[in-house]
Amino acid sequence: MQKRAIHLTPEERKQLIEFVSTGYHQANETKRAYMLLHSDSGFTDETIARMLFCSEDSVRRTRIRYLTEGLEAALVDQPRPGRGLALNAQQEAYLIALACSDPPAGQERWTLELLAQCLVDDEQVEAISPETVRLTLKKTNSSLGW
Repeated sequence: MQKRAIHLTPEERKQLIEFVSTGYHQANETKRAYMLLHSDSGFTDETIARMLFCSEDSVRRTRIRYLTEGLEAALVDQPRPGRGLALNAQQEAYLIALACSDPPAGQERWTLELLAQCLVDDEQVEAISPETVRLTLKKTNSSLGW
């Protein structure tokens, strides 16, 4: 049994029907529009979840977002917090300059591990993985001389 029923206005219902009919939207946005349309038609969260091959929790969250934040907020993805950037612009520039310089004595060329260790030794970062170094250099099309 639904605790908070959705009652779409005729304009909102028309807007959602046009939304799902055009095909210009992301699949998850279209699925949320169907959730709202079916919820307005009186279907339970469990039934909607089975019809749309998603979880009841997804249906519940979409319905609650519609009721608290409105139609537009219910359709689009919320920004995800994610992890911040590993290197700022100055640190990236330092890494690129380091990779373009001559390798240390006894080394034929720079390795990702060596670059990561130099960034830590030069107190640019507290810790960094070779994979982060690789991804940063990949953005700049740096090849380390290979």
